[in-house]
Amino acid sequence: MKNDQAEQLIGQLQIYNQQLQNIIMQRQAFSLQSKEIDKALEEIEKADDDIYRSIGPVLIKVPKEKLKKELAEEKEETEIKLKAADKQESRLKEKVSEIQQKFQETPGEGG
Repeated sequence: MKNDQAEQLIGQLQIYNQQLQNIIMQRQAFSLQSKEIDKALEEIEKADDDIYRSIGPVLIKVPKEKLKKELAEEKEETEIKLKAADKQESRLKEKVSEIQQKFQETPGEGG
């Protein structure tokens, strides 16, 4: 492997690793958001009919069923984003692995 090819692969590897770190952080955020929605849905089930939703610095009274529906939709969207992040993470890991394998398969020069 020539030096310019190796440098190019190293550059790609660095980019993929940065993208991988970013997607892992996004996935963690989506996972946390999903858990928060689950917790909110649990609390709604325990609550009486007076439920308030925070909209900025204001609390607005919201019908229980409407809020449950909104949170269920939000949870579904979050799960879709989480699955997409998982797929993207897998693809990036594959690309990183392919580059690493190219380095392992190529004998060192000047040896």
